[in-house]
Amino acid sequence: MEYVNLNNGQRCPVVGIGTFMLSPAQAENCVREALKMGYSLVDTANAYVNERACGRGIKASGVKRENVFISTKLWPSEYENENAVDETLERLGVDSVDLLYIHQPAGNWMAGYRQLEKAYKEGKAKAIGISNFEGEYIEQLKEQWEIVPHFIQVEAHPYFTQKELRKVLEPYNIHIMSWYPLGHGDHSLINEPVFTKLGKKYGKSNAQIILRWHTQMGFVVIPGSTNVDHIRDNLDILDFTLTDEEMAEIANLDQDKRYYHRTDEQLAGFASWRPAFEAK
Repeated sequence: MEYVNLNNGQRCPVVGIGTFMLSPAQAENCVREALKMGYSLVDTANAYVNERACGRGIKASGVKRENVFISTKLWPSEYENENAVDETLERLGVDSVDLLYIHQPAGNWMAGYRQLEKAYKEGKAKAIGISNFEGEYIEQLKEQWEIVPHFIQVEAHPYFTQKELRKVLEPYNIHIMSWYPLGHGDHSLINEPVFTKLGKKYGKSNAQIILRWHTQMGFVVIPGSTNVDHIRDNLDILDFTLTDEEMAEIANLDQDKRYYHRTDEQLAGFASWRPAFEAK
C-alpha cells in the first residue's frame, strides 16, 4: 500500500473502499471482503446509514482495528448534538476514528467543526476534515479554525482536477479525498483515448488508469462497488507508475466540468434532514 503523509504526522492509505449508496447488508459485505483482500481504508458517513454495518464488516474481516483507517462524517443535523461524536463511535463499534469530517457546509457548520476540534483534542479522531467545503465556505473556515483540517473530500476526476482549490490547500498541506473519481460513470471520460492507450501499455483497464492518476496527483481515492471483482480491480493499481509525460497528457483533459451541482435549497434541506440510523 502507498500512503499520503498528513500535516499532523499521521498517514492515510491512498486507496480505500467507499460505502456511499450501499445498504447496510452491502456495506458489511463489501467492507469485510475489501479488508480481507488488502484494503486498509474504509469511508462511511452518518448520512449513509451504514456505519454500524461497516463496523460489523471490519470485525468480521479479521483485520486488527489498528490496521484499518476509518473515515466517517457528521451530518449537518448532528452538528449541534453534543453527543454526535460518541454516538458515531458507538455505531462503528470503536473508541476512535482515524478521520472525522463535517459533511456539508449547511446549518451551524462551525459548531460541527468545533466538535471535530474537540474530538481531535480528546483523541476520538486522529485527523479531521471537511467535505464539500469549497470557495466561500473554506475561506470562511480559514478565518475561524483553531486546528487546520487534514483532509477535504470533494468531487475530483480528470475532467475536474480542482485546480483552484488545490492552490488554497497547498500552503496548509490539506489532502484531497476524491469522490466521483471516475466521473460518475461517464463513459466519455472513462473511454478517453489516452486511458485506452495507457491501459494497453500497462495491462490495466481504463478505470484503473484513472484511479492511478488520482493517487499520483496526491489524492486519496475511495471507489465503491458491490462487485467483489471490481473491488479487487480498484485496489490493483499500485504496481505501475504513470510517467510525467503521461500525467501531463491526462492534465490536458481538464474541462472544469462538475457532475454534481449543489444548490442553496439543497443545503437548507441538508440541515433539516435527519438520518434514520440503523438499529443496534
